[in-house]
Order: sequence, then structure tokens, then C-alpha cells
Amino acid sequence: MRKSTKFSPEVQERAVRLVLEHQNEHGSQWAAIGSVAGKIGCTSETLRRWVRQAERDQGKRPGMTTDEHERIRALEREVRELRQTNEILRKASAYFAQAELDRRFKP
Repeated sequence: MRKSTKFSPEVQERAVRLVLEHQNEHGSQWAAIGSVAGKIGCTSETLRRWVRQAERDQGKRPGMTTDEHERIRALEREVRELRQTNEILRKASAYFAQAELDRRFKP
């Protein structure tokens, strides 16, 4: 069962910043994540994902940045809309072509 608690971007940024600033005071980054997660009320795994994404956004870790991910989603949405538009135009073209053929052969 998932919790549906949504944290604001400000809380996420602050939590990530706290982990990155205080990871040297702990034995590992995971220990720092566990400490901060308990204080802000999220799970350690959730905070770990936020930290990993922040590291990707900063270029410290390989992978897709948030901007790249948003750009891909926007392009996929645009492709979906264009395919729908093409389908509508194809059907309209077929309809009008058939209507033109019917008109030509009627006396």
C-alpha cells in the first residue's frame, strides 16, 4: 500500500540539500538519508530517489536529467496529438474522396 503524501518542491529541495551538506557527518550517504528522512516524515527510499535525481541534474551521476525527462514527455505528447490529427485527416480525406466519386457517377 502506497502513501499518497505529496511533498512540495521546496521541501524536496531542502531535504536533498540537507543530505548533501551533512553526508560527511554520517558514515555513508544512506545514513544521512535515513536521518533526514526521519526528520521530514518521508521514507528513506523516497529521499534517496530525490537525491539521485538531484545528482543527475547536477551532472554528478549519469542518467536523464529532469529537463530531459520533461522534454521527452512533451515530445511524446506532441507525437500522440499529431498521430490523432493525422488519423482524423486521413478519415476525412477518405470520406470526401468517396463523396466525390459518388457525385461523379450519379446522373
